[in-house]
Amino acid sequence: QVQFVESGGGLVQPGGSLTLSCTTAMDIFSLYDMGWYRQAPGKEREVVASITTDGITKYTDVVKGRFTISRDNGKKTVTLSMRNLEPSDTAGYYCNGGPRVIPWPWGQGTQVIVSS
Repeated sequence: QVQFVESGGGLVQPGGSLTLSCTTAMDIFSLYDMGWYRQAPGKEREVVASITTDGITKYTDVVKGRFTISRDNGKKTVTLSMRNLEPSDTAGYYCNGGPRVIPWPWGQGTQVIVSS
């Protein structure tokens, strides 16, 4: 079974930065688009950033210019670098396949809390 392990979350003040990492043991990681998703309390899970197999990125409007997604196909990792964090960014963050494909089972995620 495909498994994702997210890490790097924590408590940060508004305006601060965090870098999230996702590691997977997928045998064919390099052949899949990947994405970062988040789910805030009481809200639907949403895609915040995605990256194609050849490195093309896309971001939801509210994070564009603040978040950067990247991947390392050799290490089979996906990274989400976040800056100028806002309270509305508070959520559980998860990685998975890109938004245009059926997701694998979700990992535990990593919690990001932006608060003074």
